[in-house]
Amino acid sequence: MLLVLCVDLDDDLGRKTGFSTPVIGRDPVEEAAVALATEDPEDSDVNVIFQGLHVYDDLADRDESVEVAVVTGNDEGDVKANREVGDEVDTVLASLSTAEDVTALVVTDGAQDESVIPIIRSRVPIDGVRRVVVRQAQNLESMYYTIKQVLNDPETRGTVLIPLGILLLIYPLALVGTVLDMPGFVLGTTSALLGLYLISRGLGLGDRLDATVERARRSLYAGRTTLLAYVVAAALFALGGVSGRNELEAVREASPGEVGVPVMLAALVYGSIQWIAAAGVTTSLGQITDEYIAGTLEWRYLNAPFYVLSIAIVLYAVSAFFLDEVGISFLATALTVGTLLGIASTLAFAVIESRYADDDADETGGTRSAERV
Repeated sequence: MLLVLCVDLDDDLGRKTGFSTPVIGRDPVEEAAVALATEDPEDSDVNVIFQGLHVYDDLADRDESVEVAVVTGNDEGDVKANREVGDEVDTVLASLSTAEDVTALVVTDGAQDESVIPIIRSRVPIDGVRRVVVRQAQNLESMYYTIKQVLNDPETRGTVLIPLGILLLIYPLALVGTVLDMPGFVLGTTSALLGLYLISRGLGLGDRLDATVERARRSLYAGRTTLLAYVVAAALFALGGVSGRNELEAVREASPGEVGVPVMLAALVYGSIQWIAAAGVTTSLGQITDEYIAGTLEWRYLNAPFYVLSIAIVLYAVSAFFLDEVGISFLATALTVGTLLGIASTLAFAVIESRYADDDADETGGTRSAERV
């Protein structure tokens, strides 16, 4: 028996028509082909299925033993799609009630679908591969139509036309730069724009930026305090950077020689740590507030502000010690206080959380006992 296998690697049939695959038998395959053609006449898999039906009818007219089936993968990637095609081929072979040896004729629409041929060959011998090419696609009219359809896609326009437009602007911008006596600046700016665009497209930064903006918009309309806390924290971080730089400049002016890297780092931390700690406390309090409003607050979340303060105390003492602002006794005291603060907050909230959990368990048990009575 010859099995005519129509391969739809990305499962256009299932996704667009809802057909359950594999589809086995002439009438079900024809019904699936008509459904896909009705849903998307431009899909190349329509031609693949009809080609399989044509081969089936031709061989059936010659009184040959033949069967036709459609197997599909998925749109999640080549490996998963190939495995799913292999599973569906197994299902098709198991459904064939024949004592004859089965060979396959694979019908595809291109090289991508033909990547599953080794998977199929591992399950059934392959007599041949038939690639379906629409003859109209070879005409200039079809090429124009294809280009027009591609350019109508917003994602394709952004991928193709924007870099091409930037490249075409290089020459006129170079002329403008020559007139303004700034050719290097103009060319460098244009090249930087093109490079940033290509990097953003390659890394998918546009989608991430859109997702971030959408989350910020939802947070704004939902009244979440985290958004406000992040804005305030960003401002505090900026102030911390300015304060750290000012402290570094003051240390450099006060030092007669060259300042070492440890002292430079200590100056930056010493000048900025209070602002950074305030930013950390602000964001943690904003998150705690949102968790409380949402009803998902847990006691251990309250450790965050205390941890921030503990770390800030330790960094402040260490940086001040490197700058000779404090002595060894102050450093030891600060390290002890920071450590004890973190440990005390952890223990305190752990005990409170465990007691509340026990109380809730007792109340639940008492309620259940009362209901049983």
